[in-house]
Amino acid sequence: MSFRKAFFVIMTVIVASLVAIAAMDFWVTFQAKDRIYNTVDNTPSRHIGLVLGTSKYIGRTLNPYYTYRIEAAQQLYLNNKVDVMLLSGDNAHRSYNEPWTMKRDMLKAGISDDRIFLDYAGFRTLDSIIRAKKVFDADEFTLVTQAFHCERALFIADYYDIDAICLAVPSPGGTAGMKIRARETLARVKAVLDIYVLNEQPKFLGPKESISTEKLSDN
Repeated sequence: MSFRKAFFVIMTVIVASLVAIAAMDFWVTFQAKDRIYNTVDNTPSRHIGLVLGTSKYIGRTLNPYYTYRIEAAQQLYLNNKVDVMLLSGDNAHRSYNEPWTMKRDMLKAGISDDRIFLDYAGFRTLDSIIRAKKVFDADEFTLVTQAFHCERALFIADYYDIDAICLAVPSPGGTAGMKIRARETLARVKAVLDIYVLNEQPKFLGPKESISTEKLSDN
């Protein structure tokens, strides 16, 4: 094969790959249309609020991604937009426990212990969404996370016939935000492959911990 032909083949593969990545990114964004809300007031009421975990600190600095999610989740509950909270995150080892960290902050905000459920095996978004349905019997819920993350989470929920909406909280801007968005594009490609090609499932399922669908008394 001549150099010119080889170069043409390589460029064709690169362009096709970029188009495919862009198409998947757009697909994930488009399917979430009309299911993402930007304020607590305009978010429809749901029985369950599912908060997707992240670390509270980056080094010794508060992680704004965490802070925005927790504050929004607290306001959803305090404004009677959800009855119970399902806190899903990584519990990789004894000194790193995202669900318990979130629970402590919920309790500080005055949310009753019996309104809080913990998912210790939400190692990634796919695990959190599927476990919400298969372990906690949550067929509908309000997600709480950043907008770009909302779209991917809703994409996964839609595939598993979950009636989900999302309260999108602010995302830090600047260079950090751009880097996160670039990683999110690749995460979306992986999500598409995980669902439609690899049939990826949560690392752990375990016994049922059903959240009652009966509406609780006023907060």
